[in-house]
Amino acid sequence: MEWKLFADLAERAGDRHVAVDVEPGETVEDALDALLEDREDLRERVLDERGELRSQLTVLRNGGDVHARGDGLATTLDADDELALLPPVSGG
Repeated sequence: MEWKLFADLAERAGDRHVAVDVEPGETVEDALDALLEDREDLRERVLDERGELRSQLTVLRNGGDVHARGDGLATTLDADDELALLPPVSGG
């Protein structure tokens, strides 16, 4: 499974595309844990002081927000899923 990361998240991870070892049937949270496992700088940016996903970040599964279209981080993964993690978007 691969995560697509954007903006400063990609910089902190060292790449825009990061493969993680998760199997179909595991959850988005499992994939997120695998992403953050050896990336302390990214972990500090993604998780708050309680170890929960920061509210301003968006997690997508196949282009849909997992909190709006699924069971949040408990969303079960399929083999061909695409995951993305986005920081807040601003502009003018």
